[in-house]
Amino acid sequence: MPEDDLITDPHGGMPRLREIMRRLRDPETGCPWDIEQTFATIAPYTIEEAYEVADAIEREAWDELKGELGDLLFQSVFHAQMAEDAGMFTFEDVADTMSDKMVARHPHVFGDESNAKSAEQQTIDWEKTKAAERAAKAQTGALDGVAVGLPALLRAVKLQKRAARVGFDWPETEQVLDKIAEECAELREAAASGDKAHTEEELGDLLFVMANLARHLDIDPEAALRSANAKFTRRFKGIERALAAKGKRPEDSDLAEMDALWDAEKLRERKP
Repeated sequence: MPEDDLITDPHGGMPRLREIMRRLRDPETGCPWDIEQTFATIAPYTIEEAYEVADAIEREAWDELKGELGDLLFQSVFHAQMAEDAGMFTFEDVADTMSDKMVARHPHVFGDESNAKSAEQQTIDWEKTKAAERAAKAQTGALDGVAVGLPALLRAVKLQKRAARVGFDWPETEQVLDKIAEECAELREAAASGDKAHTEEELGDLLFVMANLARHLDIDPEAALRSANAKFTRRFKGIERALAAKGKRPEDSDLAEMDALWDAEKLRERKP
C-alpha cells in the first residue's frame, strides 16, 4: 500500500500509526516540533499520558479509555522512532524484547511448569525470576533496579518491599504507627526551629513511614491519596455550591463559615 494511502486508511492499525510517526520525524518534510524532540523532552509527556490512562480507569470513563490508551501507545511509538533514527533499536526490537520477557517470566503458561498453583505462588516465582534477571545485569544489591524516575510515593513502597524481602522490616504494624508518632514529633521540632531544610527532611521521613504503613496494611498509597483528593474536591465543590446559593464565592466567605459548610457536606454524604 502506498504510504499516503496507508496514512489515510481508517483501519491501518499499527502500521498506519508508525508511518505517521515516521513522517512526523522526517528531517526534511516532518513537523519541526516533533523533529527537535529528544527522549528527555518526551519523557514527561509519557508519564502524563500514563496517569491519564489511570485517571480514566479510576473514573470508569470507559468511553475515554480507548483514546487515553492510544495516547500512551503513541508515546512508545515516539520513543521507538527516536531510537531508530539514532540507530539504537527499532519498534520491532521493543516488541520482541517484551515478548521474550513475558515468555521467560511465565514458564507455567509457555513452558513445562504446571500452572496449578496459586496467584500468590506465581507472584513469588515472578519475583525470583526478576531477581535472577537483575543478577544477570550485575544488580546485586537488594534495592538495585528500582527506577529513580518513579513517582516518589510509588518508589518508596517498592524500596520498602525490596528491603522487607531480606528481613529489613518491622514485624508488626503497631511498630510502624509508633514510628509515625516519633516522626511527627521530630517534624514539629524541626518546624519550630525555622530550619526549612531540616523541616523538609523530617517531612520526607514522615511521608516515607506513611508509605510503609500503607504497605503493612496492604493498601496502595497512590490509590488512597487519589481517593482523598477526589473526596476533597467533591466536598469543596459542595462548599462552593452552598456559597453560590447565598450569592457568595469562597473569597467572600471566611474559614468559620466554610468549615461549617464542610461539616454539613460530610454529614450529607454520610446519609443513606
